[in-house]
Amino acid sequence: MKNFLFSLAFLTVACSPKTETVTESEVRSATDYLLLHPEEMNYLKNIKQLTFGGNNAEAYWSFNDSLLVFQSDFAGWGNECDQMFYLNWREDDLKNNQPQRVSTGLGRTTCSYFLPGDQTIVYASTHLVDPACPPVPERRADGKYVWPIYDSFDIFTSDLQGNILSQLTSEPGYDAEATVSPKGDRIVFTSMRTGDLELFTMNIDGTDIKQITSDLGYDGGAFFSPDGSKLVWRASRPQTPEEIKEYQDLLKEGLVKPTDMELYVANADGTDIRKITSLGKANWAPFFHPSGEKLIFASNHQTERGFPFNLFMINLDGTGLTRITHDGTFDAFPVFSNDGKYLVFASNRNNGGTRDTNLFVAEWIGD
Repeated sequence: MKNFLFSLAFLTVACSPKTETVTESEVRSATDYLLLHPEEMNYLKNIKQLTFGGNNAEAYWSFNDSLLVFQSDFAGWGNECDQMFYLNWREDDLKNNQPQRVSTGLGRTTCSYFLPGDQTIVYASTHLVDPACPPVPERRADGKYVWPIYDSFDIFTSDLQGNILSQLTSEPGYDAEATVSPKGDRIVFTSMRTGDLELFTMNIDGTDIKQITSDLGYDGGAFFSPDGSKLVWRASRPQTPEEIKEYQDLLKEGLVKPTDMELYVANADGTDIRKITSLGKANWAPFFHPSGEKLIFASNHQTERGFPFNLFMINLDGTGLTRITHDGTFDAFPVFSNDGKYLVFASNRNNGGTRDTNLFVAEWIGD
């Protein structure tokens, strides 16, 4: 690594008599060597770090791919818990400037997504019930790792200045994890309205709600395929009486255990549900490859202690499992741009030994 940087610096000096300088692509190659592992360079190049502190995740593209909307708890931007922001990923400098917040700044928010036209977003927030951040679950005596399922979450639309435009859900209980079809006509989301965590779809104005899943277990984090014809999501499926009791008891506490999840695909109307992975442990954050024939996702299935998480790709028939990232910490939330040229993801890499999770964008050069 030191030799590479020395050679790059020498090239600049050696060429100076001819007034030649290192090109932008060569500079980005240096960044690749700093931020990418050698095995990752088969799939990614010209990587760019977008955020530089706090926990930043779930970045999603505008329809024209010029903007990203994401959630962050970075205290340097005045956050006490997750709020929504957006940026022009090519031009904005978040190392020195704060991005535009598009949530109210109240309560906790999650899972924002651009609506057609790129002037409005959809996201979930708890602010109607309490302007304060809801409490984070304390470490459990039984040692179980759990996620909170706040029943105060509802789904809203907002303009890019943070003004609430509409409320799309008002049923009691958890409504969140909304994403939008590339066709711009439907939203898929997770809801507790039936007493279990199931997937539903609705029109982008909140009408015509249809239930997609019905099996016991957590169904969440769903996305449409590029043509809008299919859905992919993560799900837990407790089978034994002990597993079912544990799942239902935690759900009564507003909690879910995300350590045993697999990936499922179905038609957008909920027909032809198929289990894609049977890897064990936590397989989650799936997103369709631009071809619509593969999935990229985060998984810890190769670990013994549940950590680290890396990105993998798999065909829709469950074959062709391929590892994409090789970091020793945490890579997750991979999302392809609409034109298929870029991948944005969240990672603990290059965080100076802290627990910060930052956003990265790279050109996709894999199949």
